[in-house]
Amino acid sequence: MASDESQLTQDLDDLQRKLGRKQQFEAAVGSISSILKERYASASPSLRNSIFQAITRVSTVLQSRYVAPYFWKTGLNLFEEADQIVTERTHKENLNKYIAKAREFLQENDNEAPAPNRQPDNRYLFEGHLTVQPEPPPPAWLVAQQTAMRLEASLGESSNTPESEEVQEQLMNQLVAVFNQMQDSGSDLQSIIDATFMEGTNVPRKPPAAKEVVANLPVVDLNEEILGKLGHESECAVCRENLVVGDKMQELPCKHLFHPPCLKPWLDENNSCPVCRHELRTDDHAYESWKEREKEAEEERRGAANAVRGGEFMYI
Repeated sequence: MASDESQLTQDLDDLQRKLGRKQQFEAAVGSISSILKERYASASPSLRNSIFQAITRVSTVLQSRYVAPYFWKTGLNLFEEADQIVTERTHKENLNKYIAKAREFLQENDNEAPAPNRQPDNRYLFEGHLTVQPEPPPPAWLVAQQTAMRLEASLGESSNTPESEEVQEQLMNQLVAVFNQMQDSGSDLQSIIDATFMEGTNVPRKPPAAKEVVANLPVVDLNEEILGKLGHESECAVCRENLVVGDKMQELPCKHLFHPPCLKPWLDENNSCPVCRHELRTDDHAYESWKEREKEAEEERRGAANAVRGGEFMYI
């Protein structure tokens, strides 16, 4: 029985990782639903918590990644099923929030007019050809890249006036809107983001945290004393759920705490704390070597800057 539940817990962890991929979201939610209906009633408290953490992850992924109503309808069906099955009071309260959020989102987006079935003739002839059609809009990836370049130029300016801050905010909002549009249309959003922000730089993409480091992260059982120090309104920065006595929390070297099922998918793709960006060691030797070189170069730059300010190395 214990080994069976251990395997189910591992399966639920794997399903949570699949929720972040569009092509696997529906199947992952379906598998979580099957485990909920078939095993929740006879499950131990530990397995029940694992099942609910997977349901919570569905809500978190929907709010942070997906804007297409189809995904939200799939999630809503799971939340409504769970509301009829789970028995924990706090779990039911959270489910009511998930259901309300999903219904609110779907109500807002159901008001959009459906696209017509007939596709207009949008063919466009290049300059010098005769055409009555307007020029097509630029592709979303090009708009994102141009907006990012304008934002980078704006951030590089020395002035920090209210006008410049307003421009930066507008550019950032434009970027978010374009990325949401590309995600909704099925574009490879991660590749586009990487190409947009990495082009023209030699900064390598950050690899995930080292497996050994992640495996050795301490797990803390929250008690009244710890919760009192954190504050009773404290929450997990990933799933945004309030912390309660009895929660198992994983502690990073920077002392920030997270639910293990919330932290693991993040560290599978990143090497830093979701809150303060404190970096953990990775298994990527090339990246670690690059960090060392950058550290040495930064020390040299600071030494040169201090020497100039002190009047050294200046000749007449």
